[in-house]
Amino acid sequence: MRLMPVTDSMFLALETREHPMHVGGLALFTPPADADRDHLRTLREDLLTNSSVRDVFRLRPATPLSTRGYLSWVEDTELDLDYHFRHSALPRPGRIRELLEVTSRWHSTPLDRHRPLWEIHLVEGLADGRFALYSKVHHALLDGVSALRHLQSFLTDDPTARDCPPPWGSRDVRGDRERPGLRPRTMLRAGRRAVSELAGMAPLAARVAGEAFREHRLTLPLQAPRTMFNVPVGGARRFAAQSWELERLGAVASAAGVSRNDVMLAMCSAALRSYLLDHDALPDAPLVAMVPVSLRPHAGGETSGNRIGALLCDLGTHLADPADRLAVIRRSMADGKRLFSDLSPLQALLLSALNVAPFAAAPLPGFVTHTRPAFNVVISNVPGPRTRLYWNGARLDGLYPASVLLDGLALNITTTTSGDTLDVGITGCRRRVPHLQRLLTHLEDGLAALERAVL
Repeated sequence: MRLMPVTDSMFLALETREHPMHVGGLALFTPPADADRDHLRTLREDLLTNSSVRDVFRLRPATPLSTRGYLSWVEDTELDLDYHFRHSALPRPGRIRELLEVTSRWHSTPLDRHRPLWEIHLVEGLADGRFALYSKVHHALLDGVSALRHLQSFLTDDPTARDCPPPWGSRDVRGDRERPGLRPRTMLRAGRRAVSELAGMAPLAARVAGEAFREHRLTLPLQAPRTMFNVPVGGARRFAAQSWELERLGAVASAAGVSRNDVMLAMCSAALRSYLLDHDALPDAPLVAMVPVSLRPHAGGETSGNRIGALLCDLGTHLADPADRLAVIRRSMADGKRLFSDLSPLQALLLSALNVAPFAAAPLPGFVTHTRPAFNVVISNVPGPRTRLYWNGARLDGLYPASVLLDGLALNITTTTSGDTLDVGITGCRRRVPHLQRLLTHLEDGLAALERAVL
């Protein structure tokens, strides 16, 4: 039995039928040239014979239906791979539309806490001959960064390799380098370190207050306007996805003197502004995005657990000019990153907790409908592979993240890189965010407007 870190147990404690707390991803592959019509069936059968399973994929809550299930993990000694790894086929005509529809339904369903908290769906039937892999894993086990690092651990840049491990496996037969869960001695050392770092929180609080109130430089929670996204959500999800060439974003970034991440945020700002104008629902005040930031070291290969911070960004949606919105986003992100860069990981985590703290009260009756939102939307950019990758000869063509929704947060936009493209996954409440796919058109229009404005 392993004690569960607070950051992990939080995701289990928050989960309800309306708020499944898993992260997911949809990967598109082109089969190898020598693949026959039984390629996927054979591939699945071969993968199921592989008994190498990462420790993180063997864990389940200790007592699924009690508070003990929020405190510790136990290892499942009777792992049923045939349950977790499923083979499905799309209905005709096998368009991307059908793929996104079944992905939406899978992403709406909570994971079974009596089993290790993950599922993988191997999907055939696309009209263009490609296949897909949809995976979901509970946020208590992996965050977006660790999930992407795990994905890269079983892919390869060698198109001729046929010895890739299964998605639940690892090339390192010794298991995980970092296991979710804390030993008592580790907790004691962490507690001593935390006491010393907490002593530095008073100067930090004074600095945050000074920059936020006197200099008006930092965006704080509960300053965001109410929007159609900040309402209670149901359990059904809708998922939309599309790719853009990184070269286009890079050209805008170079011309404007900003980062590619700033350009991505400006695309999202334009899309949200247009979508809300379509519904006659654009507020006068600018929307605020929560932008998750990884607190992991850049070096190393941690591929489990949660180490996420939360930065708030002014999206400038009240401004009609795309260049003006980009300037607001650049300044807001630079101020937030500068503050985070001066903090220890624990201090950054505590500041992040302040930014998202209002969501702890979201389950209280009437809280979401009678208070201002802490922020309006989550927009996340998870670093992904920058080179072309393969899985047992199949070429990875796209990688689209699917994320979590909560009461008061009916929309999530998550992006990653896959080779030379920016891959965007949009998760929305099926009832509260109508015509979700229109955001994809607005994202393209937003990037085109930025190109016209700065190139």
